[in-house]
Parts: sequence; C-alpha cells; structure tokens
Amino acid sequence: MREREAITRLKQGDISALEVLVRRFQVEAVHAAYLIIGDRQIAEDVVQNAFIKVSERIHQFEDGRPFRPWFLRIVSNDALKAVSRARKPLPHDGGDDFDVPDTWLQDLSPGPEELVVTSETRRKVWRALQELTPN
Repeated sequence: MREREAITRLKQGDISALEVLVRRFQVEAVHAAYLIIGDRQIAEDVVQNAFIKVSERIHQFEDGRPFRPWFLRIVSNDALKAVSRARKPLPHDGGDDFDVPDTWLQDLSPGPEELVVTSETRRKVWRALQELTPN
C-alpha cells in the first residue's frame, strides 16, 4: 500500500493503514525529535503520540499536499512542548546566534572501528570462556 492510499483509508476509519505511515516515517521522526529533545526514549514517546494525533486528526490533512512536512511539524511541535514541560533548556553555545553543534548531527550508530574493536573483544572473551574448565 502506498502513502496516498494509506491516508485515504485512514480518513475512512481504517486504523490499520496507519502502519504504512509508521513504517515509512518513524525513523526520520524519532531522529528529528531526538535532535530537539536530546533523549531517545522521550523522542520515541513523542513520535508515538504524534502518530496517535495523526490518526485522530487525519481529517485535517489536505489531500494533494505532502504528508511528510505535515507530520514532521506535529513531531517538532510536540518535541518542543516536551522540552518546555521538562524545563530543560534547549542546548545553546552561549552566543547570540543559535548554532547547532556538530555533535547533534552525528550518527549515533557504532562506526567501523568500534564494530571491529567490539568484535575482537567478543572473540577474545569467547576464547577465554572456552578455555575454562567446568569447575
């Protein structure tokens, strides 16, 4: 099922069509919320609630317009509200202009070096465990 068909079915009350939108936009939405909030668990909660809002407010979505910006606007607004509620200030470098530190945009998944080190360590531990006697 495509995005447009999912939206049409969701507007007709078929909640199962929401799954298509979740699969398509969940990762990007969590990443966007994380950039605002700085906490992965809260970002995931915000996105989950945003999908619930989509199912409740899909009738407000104008046909023919792109879904992604509409949805990411919901996510970003809710993420900003979550930051406000937590009274956690947005990261700021102290200057007059708001600059996004490069570290916010970094990929959080392990890099090749870290994967190699982890693999080597795992292999060494496994060998050491195999050399132990049952006692």
